[in-house]
Amino acid sequence: MAVGIFDSGLGGLTVYREVHDLLPDLPLVYFGDNAHAPYGVRDADDIYELTCQGVSRLFEAGCDLVILACNTASAAALRRMQENWVPPDKRVLGVFVPLIEALTERTWGDNSAPREVDVKHVALFATPSTVASRAFQRELSFRAIGVDVEAQPCGGLVDALEVGDLILAEALVRSHVDALKRRMPHPEAAVLGCTHYPLMAEAFAAALGPDVRIFSQGKLVAKSLDDYLMRHPDMRGKGQTSGFLTTGNPRVVSDQATRFLHREIVFQAA
Repeated sequence: MAVGIFDSGLGGLTVYREVHDLLPDLPLVYFGDNAHAPYGVRDADDIYELTCQGVSRLFEAGCDLVILACNTASAAALRRMQENWVPPDKRVLGVFVPLIEALTERTWGDNSAPREVDVKHVALFATPSTVASRAFQRELSFRAIGVDVEAQPCGGLVDALEVGDLILAEALVRSHVDALKRRMPHPEAAVLGCTHYPLMAEAFAAALGPDVRIFSQGKLVAKSLDDYLMRHPDMRGKGQTSGFLTTGNPRVVSDQATRFLHREIVFQAA
């Protein structure tokens, strides 16, 4: 009954943490493609191939359902995977839809026509590849009309967080927020479109100001997964064992992950 969580590196651990806290009895297998991180500077074909390889490994581990806890993979690879690659008895889901449903105040499975929503000016902070894909804007357009999205590619932020350089990360957050606000001076909401970014939620909030509502993904994805599994209990895979897999050096990645989540995490070679 294991569920897989895929990420290019450590950022998906923020989703893992929320899923584990909400569903503590659900076996989870986490796969970090640390040897090829970050994905945010790779092209779409490269991201697609790497994501398929990682998800295949999670299928082998007994996961019939895999969450792409990587916004870049969700943006650049998910639709192509669902259309051409995912076997009929498996499911691969992304992290954009729960976020957009919360932003547009839609309930799960609401497939009605797009409509006007209260939020009109949205700031999107994401990796360069996610911004270039325009996947967030595409999914938003299926649910809402009249929303202006200003996207800011946050180069360097993932790298700083992966190595634990919080001083540099805070400086980058301020720089990226300043750059966005020059184009959109008064955003009403800000979307943290990378699973690394919740670690810097306070820095984003301080730079954006108290009137901007911030949306990040961990808790939203966990609640959506709980709902999905209640409606599709057959998607609880046959795996019974939790674990952490990496394409990187397991000892190094384990040390980084432990610092990242402030709890002991032990990775094994994928």
